[in-house]
Amino acid sequence: MTATRVDADLIRHLPKAVLHDHLDGGLRPATVVELAAEVGHTLPTTDPDELAAWYFEAANSGDLVRYIATFEHTLAVMQTREGLLRTAEEYVLDLAADGVVYGEVRYAPELNTNGELTMAEVVETVQEGLAAGMAKAAAAGTPVRVGTLLCGMRMFDRVREAADLAVAFRDAGVVGFDIAGAEDGFPAADHRDAFEHLRRESVPFTIHAGEAHGLPSIHQAVQVCGAQRLGHGVRITEDIVDGKLGRLAGWVRDRRIALEMCPTSNLQTGAATSIAEHPITALKDLGFRVTLNTDNRLVSGTTMTREMSLLVEDAGWTVEDLRTVTVNALKSAFIPFDERRALIEDVVLPGYAL
Repeated sequence: MTATRVDADLIRHLPKAVLHDHLDGGLRPATVVELAAEVGHTLPTTDPDELAAWYFEAANSGDLVRYIATFEHTLAVMQTREGLLRTAEEYVLDLAADGVVYGEVRYAPELNTNGELTMAEVVETVQEGLAAGMAKAAAAGTPVRVGTLLCGMRMFDRVREAADLAVAFRDAGVVGFDIAGAEDGFPAADHRDAFEHLRRESVPFTIHAGEAHGLPSIHQAVQVCGAQRLGHGVRITEDIVDGKLGRLAGWVRDRRIALEMCPTSNLQTGAATSIAEHPITALKDLGFRVTLNTDNRLVSGTTMTREMSLLVEDAGWTVEDLRTVTVNALKSAFIPFDERRALIEDVVLPGYAL
């Protein structure tokens, strides 16, 4: 099937997998408005449509630091048990409505402790909300499996504490770990003790790298810290000249280290110039294990259906390409092999047999 025969309605019904999606970046605008009123937080606007537009416009600055600053308002409404339960449940239902069959949601529990909740209580509450969402989605005939990645904020001092929580909750829905936050100036290697602890405890992890900082960030994530996946990783192209891979790029490709690529988000933060020229297409064609992701659905005004549609429309992707990145995501998901294989063989491949 050629790209010209693929429309948004077909894409909406294709089974999808997302590995890189932030809980606090994907709230429903109406939920932000309602919860903000309950906790007394002032928003730029109380009209849900206008708020969605404000987020999208504010994030289109081309600057990662300003992009991250838009999270002030979502985090403000995620400091209570009620707010976390609602946003986690709605997160799952929104994935299911978008045709996602497997998702990994990430968040930093330390950012939700401005109220009365401890980091452990935050994790327990989010897991409760996710479980409620998965139960409702299954009952509606749109089952989705959601695993959690706990994040440590690389510019603060609670990364090891977050890693300890990932270990403590690894049998309760947490499937892995990540570090997030401002990349440039806050090297992943500063948190080697956390990553060594995770390796000793057999907890997989990804690292935001190669977005706001280049090859040194990717090298640290992979070779120093031992990341199994790279969050974004778009600047791996700096080690590729005329299709010839340098040693680091070759290592990432040949070891099947997945790239969690987020095209719309990368345009907003200045890590890419257009969908047509986004590195995801060239890297896919070079054999890298690229995956397609939303990053922050509210902030980027996007969904998995939209990300796929943009690549079809602007970069000439086909259904086969969409299937490839979906299978890639499941191959690199942080859940057991038998669960990954079942999703690929029983759900994804039949769903793409058009």
